[in-house]
Amino acid sequence: MGKKAILTFVKTVLPLLLGVYLIWIFFSSMSPESKTLFYKAIREANYFWIVLSLLLGVGAYFSRAYRWKYVLEPLGYKTKFSNRYHAVMIGYLVNMTIPRAGEASRSAMLYRSDGVPFAKSFGTIIAERAVDFAMLCSIAFLTAFMAYDDFLAIKQQIIDSFGGSAAAKGGFPWKLVIYSAILALGAVFAYLVLFKPQFRARLLNFIKEVFAGVFSIFRSKSPFGYVLHTLIIWGAYVAMFALPFQALEQTSGIHIQGIMLGFIAGALGITFTNGGIGTYPLLVGLVVAFYISDDYPDDAQAIGNALGMLIWVSQTLLMIVLGLISLVLLPKNYQNEDEQAPRD
Repeated sequence: MGKKAILTFVKTVLPLLLGVYLIWIFFSSMSPESKTLFYKAIREANYFWIVLSLLLGVGAYFSRAYRWKYVLEPLGYKTKFSNRYHAVMIGYLVNMTIPRAGEASRSAMLYRSDGVPFAKSFGTIIAERAVDFAMLCSIAFLTAFMAYDDFLAIKQQIIDSFGGSAAAKGGFPWKLVIYSAILALGAVFAYLVLFKPQFRARLLNFIKEVFAGVFSIFRSKSPFGYVLHTLIIWGAYVAMFALPFQALEQTSGIHIQGIMLGFIAGALGITFTNGGIGTYPLLVGLVVAFYISDDYPDDAQAIGNALGMLIWVSQTLLMIVLGLISLVLLPKNYQNEDEQAPRD
């Protein structure tokens, strides 16, 4: 097996296999009675709230595409809103098949449609990801502060549910395998940098252009606009997650702290598998079940799983449909990068 095949397997197949395994855990952990209640909750949900949440999601995608112009313009590139939007949605679509590859494909799509050099637009996306990560961390810290005891209890429940102590009991040593793989990749990278001048020169040039994109955020002519759209995006994300809680009678009374902890759990789940398959509904379901277990002791798991699945499936289908439409609509005005000049 060649290096490319191994990397493809590690980046694509392993997360997918993990997601499939967790989907199996998701359903196998429910009793026949719980499964009956799970499907009943799915059928009887008030889909008005689901549709409303998806409309907010579309608004967030539009806002993200609009915000992108604020960091592209300082680099000398004026791009069409529709092309930026299509590139964003294609990036989301790619992320569902190859985790974290959506950023690169997004830059590639904008180069194909508007001729913005890959490394420069990729740098703006890195800056965007840094801002979004800061927003997510701020939300996570604020939520943990608001519901500290619940946060600790849910954290321990998640660790127990995912078999966090398996290695100590003689299970498969996942941590050792992961750390070994990281160390091996680091050694290969260090060898290429130290002993391959051509690789080193290309890497330094790429880093230079990436930094140009990153620092474009500080040269934006409208930093207020960038901040405003950042707040709109994350406000829409939170509302997009919160509204489906009203779709089920059993979850409509969960307070804001519980909703926010579910939001953080779902965001965490997306990082582990392709598009959050398996992890997202499972983690959100655990949080929801924690908050309704007193009122519905026998039904909490099924209801939590139903809501987690409703949110994940609806958002995933939305991104798939919009991503496929963007693949068709994105213009292919390809030119060689050497022939491209910054637009006025």
